[in-house]
Amino acid sequence: MGVNENGHRPLDALTVFQDMKLANQKPNSVTLVSLLSACISLLDIRLGESIHSHILVNNIQLDVAMGTALIDLYAKCGHIEKSLHIFNLMKEKNLQSWTVMISGLADNSCGEEAISLFTKMEECGPEPDSVAFSGILCACSHLGLVVEGQEYFDRMVMVYNIKPAMEHYGCMVDMFGRAGMIEEAYKIIKSMPMEPNSVVLRSYLSACKHHGNDVVCLDENVKNLLLEIEPNLGSNYVLAASVSSMSGYWSEVGDLRGAMQGKGLKKLPGFSWAEK
Repeated sequence: MGVNENGHRPLDALTVFQDMKLANQKPNSVTLVSLLSACISLLDIRLGESIHSHILVNNIQLDVAMGTALIDLYAKCGHIEKSLHIFNLMKEKNLQSWTVMISGLADNSCGEEAISLFTKMEECGPEPDSVAFSGILCACSHLGLVVEGQEYFDRMVMVYNIKPAMEHYGCMVDMFGRAGMIEEAYKIIKSMPMEPNSVVLRSYLSACKHHGNDVVCLDENVKNLLLEIEPNLGSNYVLAASVSSMSGYWSEVGDLRGAMQGKGLKKLPGFSWAEK
C-alpha cells in the first residue's frame, strides 16, 4: 500500500481506509500495519484510534507487527497507558516490541517503569539490543541515576558486545551533564571514536550553562565545533555566548553577536548580550 513510504497525508490514508470498507474489502494485517506506520510518522492519533477500533470491532487477531505498531503510535502520541495495555495483551512479542515499549516509557518520563521492563526483558525476554540500551540510558539520565546508567553502559559493551553509537554517547553526556558532572561529560566526548554531533555538543554546553558558576566549560573548542557543524542556527550562537559570558570572555560574546548579525540570524527573546 505504501502510505507511509509515499508520504501521503492522513486524509489520504483515511480515504483509502474508508474506500476499502465501503467496497467491503477487509484490509489485511499488512495494510493495517502500513496505515498505522503512516499515523506514527504523522503523529495522527485520531486516524490511529480509528484503525485500532476497526481491529477491535472486527475481532482481528493482534499479531506482533500490528501490536508493536500500536504500541509505538500511542507512545509517540503521549498515550503511554494505552501502549502498556497493548503490550501486556500481546501473547507474542519480538525484540522490537520490547524495545519500542522501553523507549516509549523512557520518552514519556516513565523512567522507573522503563528500568523495570528492561530488567524483565533481561530475565525472560529476548536479548536487549542497541535500541533497548538507548532507552534505558535515557531513563537513567532523566531519573538522575548516574551510577546505574554507567553500569548499563558498561554491561552493554562488556556483556552484550554492543558497540556504542552516537545516541548512547549522547545519553551519557546528557546524564552526566544533568547531574552537574561536567568533567565526566567532557571525558565521554573526548572518548568518542567519532566526532560528536550537534545534539551531543549542545547537551554539554547546556549543562555548562545550567550549572552556572559552579562549573566551567572544559574545552572552549566545543563551542567552535558546534558553530562549524550548524553555522546557521541562531540558538547555537546564543548558547555559545552564554557559556562565554560565564567564563568572562566578553570579547567572544561580541564576536558571536557580530557573526549572528552578519548571517542575519536572530537571537532568542529574553537574552541580553551585555548581561554580566
